[in-house]
Amino acid sequence: MEQTLKITNVLSDPTRFYIYQYITNRHRDVTVQEIADQFSIHPNVARLHLSKLEDVRMLHSETKKTGRGGRPSKLYRLSSEVIQLSFPFRNYQLLSSILLKSLEKLGADGSKALYETGFAFGKEMMEQEIARSPLNSGALSKQDKLHLLKQAALISGLKPELEWDDDEQSIYFEIFNCPFKEAANEHKDKVCMMHQQFFIGMFEAVFPDVLLSERRNMITGCQQCAYKAYVCEPAHIIK
Repeated sequence: MEQTLKITNVLSDPTRFYIYQYITNRHRDVTVQEIADQFSIHPNVARLHLSKLEDVRMLHSETKKTGRGGRPSKLYRLSSEVIQLSFPFRNYQLLSSILLKSLEKLGADGSKALYETGFAFGKEMMEQEIARSPLNSGALSKQDKLHLLKQAALISGLKPELEWDDDEQSIYFEIFNCPFKEAANEHKDKVCMMHQQFFIGMFEAVFPDVLLSERRNMITGCQQCAYKAYVCEPAHIIK
């Protein structure tokens, strides 16, 4: 409870909240000067905001040389620690571990059910996003579909980047945060495969016959998870 109160107090300052949002969307380290420039505040004020976010373990800092001479710079990035705010505390990580261990006891049938459910949830989430969108009548362009995919991913707690490749008829898809990281550390193969099926379900709501190829994985030490989704000629979606 004490840590929860500290976090809510830190985020109650609007500038500090927007600084945290800015760092969340940057997908890389930031400096005090960058934050000062971005928010038009004095570097000392920027340093104070960053320090307070680090005090509650929402950010992590590291001092590195910039390669341009002079004193080393202090770089800030998102902490890998899970921050949970709930009243009272709810242990969803424990629940996920119990469910995953239960599915493991079912063997191949349990794995199949997990992957099929992941696919179904991904497709359903994307279909709901299409239904909410004003773009849902007539044919959707590639960019419309990428926009809807990004919006659906954001709703599911991801910070995605998507890029269309005309030559390969594919989408390069990166995520910089894993909402299942703690469970994946304990059950990598099951959780990562389920998440990939979730993505395939999302993509197949707007593109037919998707083949997803994993390029990078955060659980193996990469800074992001990256995939290439190969698609057939995009089909029209008509409501």
